[in-house]
Amino acid sequence: MKDPSNSRLIAAFAAVYLVWGSTYLAIRFGVETIPPFMMAGTRFVLAGILLYAWARWRGAQRPTLIEWRSAAIIGTLLLFVGNGGVTWAEQRVPSGIAALLVATVPMWIVMFDWLLHGAVRPRLGVMMGLGIGFIGVLMLIGPDQLLGHNRIDLGGVGALMIACISWAIGSLYSRKAILPKSPLLATSMEMLAGGTVLYLVAAFTGEFQRFEPASVSTRSWLAVGYLSVFGSIIGFTAYVWLLRVVHASRVATYAYVNPIIAILLGWSLAGEEFTVQMLFAASVIIVAVVLIITNQSSGSIRTSVPKKEPTTATNLTVKEELVVK
Repeated sequence: MKDPSNSRLIAAFAAVYLVWGSTYLAIRFGVETIPPFMMAGTRFVLAGILLYAWARWRGAQRPTLIEWRSAAIIGTLLLFVGNGGVTWAEQRVPSGIAALLVATVPMWIVMFDWLLHGAVRPRLGVMMGLGIGFIGVLMLIGPDQLLGHNRIDLGGVGALMIACISWAIGSLYSRKAILPKSPLLATSMEMLAGGTVLYLVAAFTGEFQRFEPASVSTRSWLAVGYLSVFGSIIGFTAYVWLLRVVHASRVATYAYVNPIIAILLGWSLAGEEFTVQMLFAASVIIVAVVLIITNQSSGSIRTSVPKKEPTTATNLTVKEELVVK
């Protein structure tokens, strides 16, 4: 595979770092007046329809039942449990704190892949980067909240941790799942499947009965549109492409950068807290990102992936945005 240009890499990483970092605040705005599962389902169904139509128009073959089954499993783990859990939790915790807890995803992925899937043991520098990144996350949360001096919504925190574990499991499963060769088609199917499950849960929990379109604020509608176009289509497409050309551990650094973006936006646009402690913790996280990137095994291009493997195009979902986010 031809090495991608630096400009394309920078643009793709900017989309994953900045756009996905902004989705936490957009989710908070969305759930202000739209029920959480309904809001998340709408976001992914809209994006999935657009991407599916685009991929088929570009010549992607009609997916098989087995491919739809794989997409349904991945969509449920990533978008329903993963993103849906984050969306629900943001009714209870600030967007910045949600982004901080989601920053544990790279650690779950690396550890599960190594211990459960027989992956090559991570290099010392990568492990150090993961550890320093986790320390940065703890610093961002702060000792008062960790020790219980400030009120923490345990339900929201629990939902976030379940979402992180589900995202890691779904990401690792996607690497061997039978999915279409077209990355865009596979991504659209996962969005449609995950969005459908979110809609079913919304119906089961009575969200549709409680929903009143007239009561939805303009800010919430704009948030849904932003999440559909920028968070799901642009951010997720950039993420999928990066996982084709750059090692997964480098791409996963977005989970460490997103909290910084989320906290800054939450502070500037939503009145959330921002302190010197958070600024220092953000610096620690940046150090962790640099360690992970500079200590990755030689060669940033994923040349070791067998070219004839039918699921190669789906190995792209190893922190799949977040669509995620």
